[in-house]
Formats: sequence, C-alpha cells, structure tokens
Amino acid sequence: MAAEATTRPTKIIAAADDFGTPLKDALVAHLRSLNIQVEDLGTSSYYSAGAEVGRRVSQSSSSSSDIRGLVACGTGAGVSIFANKFPGVYAATCLTPSDAVNARSINDSNVLAVSGKYTPAETAVEILDAWLNTPFKSACPANDGEPWPQEVQSFLDSSLAEMPEIGKEGAVDTCAVCCLVKNRELNPIDLIPGGSMKILRETPTSAFVRFKAGSVEPAHHHTFGHDLVVIEGKKSVWNLTKEQRYDLTVGDYLFTPPGDVHRVKYYEDTQFFIKWDGRWDMFFDEDLETAKNAIDNELGLTN
Repeated sequence: MAAEATTRPTKIIAAADDFGTPLKDALVAHLRSLNIQVEDLGTSSYYSAGAEVGRRVSQSSSSSSDIRGLVACGTGAGVSIFANKFPGVYAATCLTPSDAVNARSINDSNVLAVSGKYTPAETAVEILDAWLNTPFKSACPANDGEPWPQEVQSFLDSSLAEMPEIGKEGAVDTCAVCCLVKNRELNPIDLIPGGSMKILRETPTSAFVRFKAGSVEPAHHHTFGHDLVVIEGKKSVWNLTKEQRYDLTVGDYLFTPPGDVHRVKYYEDTQFFIKWDGRWDMFFDEDLETAKNAIDNELGLTN
C-alpha cells in the first residue's frame, strides 16, 4: 500500500468526446472513490478533449509530477494523438491492464487514453488501477514480470531527460508577434506576484506581459482604457463594473474601458500584448487574498 500511495497522482484532469463520455464518467467516479482529486472538463470533440488535457498536463509537468490526465474517445487513439502534441505529455492508449503497466513502467505515461467503444467499464477500472499503481521502471509484462536489468534501468533513467528534447531543435515560431517578444527580457511586476512586463513604448504605453499559471490580479482599474491580445495561455477577466466574465485563450482580444474595475485569473502560463490609450497606471480596489477568495467562490472551488 505504501508503494501505491507514492505512485498515485494527487490530481487527474479528465475529458472525453461523446463516444468516450460514459466510460470517462465511470472512471471519474472510481477515481473519486479513491480520494483522488479530479478536474472533469466534460465532453467535447476528441481532438479538443485530448488537446485540452494535454495542455493542462504539459503546463503542470515542469512543476509537479502529481498531476496526470485521463482521456477517452471511441477508440482511445484520437484523444491520445492530440494530447501528445504538448511537451512533456506521454499519453498511451491502453486496452488491457498489461498495456497500462507497460506504459507506466517503460514510458512513464502521464496521460491514460481509453476506448469507450471497445472497453467495458469493469475492464477500464482494472486498466486505470494498474496505471495508477505502477511505478516507473517496475517489473512489467514486457519483461515477463521480471525486474529490468541494470543497463535497461539506466536507459530508462536517461530517457526522462532525453524524451522532452525531441522535436525542439526543429521547432519554428511562425507568429510575428511571438517573434518580436522572443528573447526579450521581461521585468517582474512588483505590484503583483507572478507577473513580468516589457514596456515597448512609454506613452501611450504598450507592452508584452507574462503571468505564471495560478497568478491572480486583484480588482483594479486604470485611468486609460486598454486593448489586449492573448499570445499564449488561458485566463479569465471579470469586469466587475459591467458584471461580465471573459474567458480568453490564444488569439482572443479584449478591450477594457477606462475606469472599469476588473480582476484576472491565469490558469496557465500566459503571455499577452497590451496597449493603453495613454500612460500606464494601476489603482487597486482590493487586496490579493480577497481576490483569490472571490475567484475561488466564482469557480466553485470553495467548500
């Protein structure tokens, strides 16, 4: 039991398409019965479900190995393909418990993909349990249930550092705005933890801004209105003056009028371009703790 406790993740992010949702729901219920926290993203197309779980696991993989993903579609293949498009994600389609043990032992799989059409719920629970409880490099069916020889264990250890580097050397950034900001040094925003900014023009102020995942901007307002475009990541803006919420991701645009009080939550590492209609300033209308409590209440995260 001690080995299982250290192997199991503390949180699972789950999503599925229409064909995979009944199985996903059964597995989510099983996870919750094990007291594992689940963030259920619901039902969407197989490529959106796979991509969103992959994005979330990728964002967390650099800081925590305790967050994994669960995706389901008709075959389990489509969601796996799109989850694997994100760095640090190792999604494996598993049709048997042996597949799950191999995927964890050999590949350190952090996203489990299952088939809603071909896998009964009872078998899927066995697959999930095997995937949850199998440590990396453990004995597995691929080695006839025997411990890996030392040379194989050394190879597997090296793979953890080598796998994330695959594909990086050929990556080409085709976004013109992203190319402008690349290699620019952004300076910390002393007023808000997790934020950094590179001012491109003082008056009217324009800047590139980054916030780390989980950061919060307390309710505040500016003398001048501002336009922003999200380059990377995902955030929500609550315009408290207008009593409206805006959920923004890559490519989304938002104008906030002068004087409108708004607070912001960053779900992922997020970068955006912002332009004020005059010189940048910032006046706070609440403290950080009040903002965090209000956002948790809005998102239903409070007990």
